Amino acid sequence: MKKVLIIGAGGQIGTELVLKLREMFGNENIIASDLKDECPSLIQDGPYVKMDIMDRAFVRNYIIENKVTEVYLLAALLSATAEKNPDFAWRLNMEGLFTILDLAKEKHLQKVFWPSSIAVFGPTTPRVNTPQYTVMEPTTVYGISKQAGERWCEYYANKFDVDVRSIRYPGLISYKSLPGGGTTDYAVDIFYKAKETQSFTSFLSEDTRLPMMFMDDAIRGTIELMETAKENVKIRSSYKLSGCDITPAELANEIRLHMPDFHIDYAPDFRQAIADSWPDSIDDSEAQEHWGWKPNFDAKSLVKTMLENVQVSAVK
Repeated sequence: MKKVLIIGAGGQIGTELVLKLREMFGNENIIASDLKDECPSLIQDGPYVKMDIMDRAFVRNYIIENKVTEVYLLAALLSATAEKNPDFAWRLNMEGLFTILDLAKEKHLQKVFWPSSIAVFGPTTPRVNTPQYTVMEPTTVYGISKQAGERWCEYYANKFDVDVRSIRYPGLISYKSLPGGGTTDYAVDIFYKAKETQSFTSFLSEDTRLPMMFMDDAIRGTIELMETAKENVKIRSSYKLSGCDITPAELANEIRLHMPDFHIDYAPDFRQAIADSWPDSIDDSEAQEHWGWKPNFDAKSLVKTMLENVQVSAVK
């Protein structure tokens, strides 16, 4: 029987992943975990355990004693937050991965999901339709840790037959949970500010083009990758996925189609340099060919759905 542990379940991806997996496989089979003492309100309908991925002994004992079969390891410091505490970010992003990969190597786990990011790319990477195999020279501690993690995932898969699967997420946009310190966070905050004040100040310049994806597509793609047959997973580093690519100015224009009085200003900060090192757009043809990936949301449908569902009371 499938018994799944999501580590980092209180984050932007984790919250929605828990909800979808419980809908598919039953509440009791999907265990949420996070650093918080109390379970986040959205996922209180199933089991929850307080867990620090840095506590290797606790994590190992819990997974072995509870006969967990799959782990989604989502705990990490994201790009902008990691730059403020690089030493801790490196340890968190890497040591937790080794704990889980070693459990799979020892056959305590059947399958592992670990998220990568477009942060693995750098200023020397081809920016337009970035291919799967290309130059990767990341300039942030987050990107460096993700690039190293990809290599370790591939190593464990090839050396020890660990069934580890990964996606290089673009910027993720969601109305169900707030982001946690990434460079693409503006693309979520803009909708809350639009509903609250009809104005927004972007920390990226107006023409900064980045790959984006609506969270429903990201969750669906993640589960499709995890549920596909092992022989379909031909890339063990990390698959690129894309939904659409858009600039802050283009996103604002799409919002104005629904809210004509919306106004945007630009005040680029330290995150601009991070964004400038990332791709404009992504070629995800390998995911399409290997396991049938296809996005459902483009920029227009993404904006419409966000504006219909964002609740101003959720702004923090």
